[in-house]
Amino acid sequence: SDGSAASGASSSNAGAAAGSDTAGAIPGPVALQVPGSVRLGFAATAQQGAQPLQGVFGELVWLQDGSQYDLKLAWTFLFKTLRSQHSTGRIGPTGIEPLRFSDTRRTEVASHFDRDKGQVVFSSNVPSVMLLAGAQDRLSVVLQLGALLAGDPARYPTGAVIAVQTVGPRDAEIWTFNVEGEEELAVPAGQFQARKLTRNPRKPFDDKIELWLAPALGWLPVRIRQTQTNGDFIDLQLRNQNALRTANP
Repeated sequence: SDGSAASGASSSNAGAAAGSDTAGAIPGPVALQVPGSVRLGFAATAQQGAQPLQGVFGELVWLQDGSQYDLKLAWTFLFKTLRSQHSTGRIGPTGIEPLRFSDTRRTEVASHFDRDKGQVVFSSNVPSVMLLAGAQDRLSVVLQLGALLAGDPARYPTGAVIAVQTVGPRDAEIWTFNVEGEEELAVPAGQFQARKLTRNPRKPFDDKIELWLAPALGWLPVRIRQTQTNGDFIDLQLRNQNALRTANP
């Protein structure tokens, strides 16, 4: 279709669109194209109980030098950080390979990827779990999915399913993302063609995750929406982006 052809053409320019010169194809068993260092600013709308939250902003900062990376997402309101997630690790044959993930609200809770022992260790005294190949954390998975689509868009047509072990601060579960069609999306940063991926809840308290990834931006997210079973949600929509030429994790 015209859409898939356009997507393929856009992905070839992903390095230029997405950031620094270290963007590019990763040699390994799966076709991947990891974005270069970039800062994405988001406007957020949210609902928490009966209280709608306006004036919330999100900032995602991705730094990588071709071998190591540092990824952070923070939500702020009136210059106060409401929540932040932080992922650090390396760039390897399977793409983004996390070593540590933390989620901070009032206090930090962290997960450690012990690749030598093949397990994930949690700071919250939850029992360790087996680390599976290609595992991601709840933040890095967003960029890893983009790297997979950038590497070979034709491999993930509408209806495709991508399963990834996704590590949170207290658990590690297989998250299944359904690849949906291309949408024309209007966000504060402008109009984008984007492919939508959805992770539907499998268990009673699972969140629904919706991602819109834009080929023109190297398959970076232009919208991220997370919905809880009680109806609470946060919806991040891209408002600006800046390539960061100096990658220094």
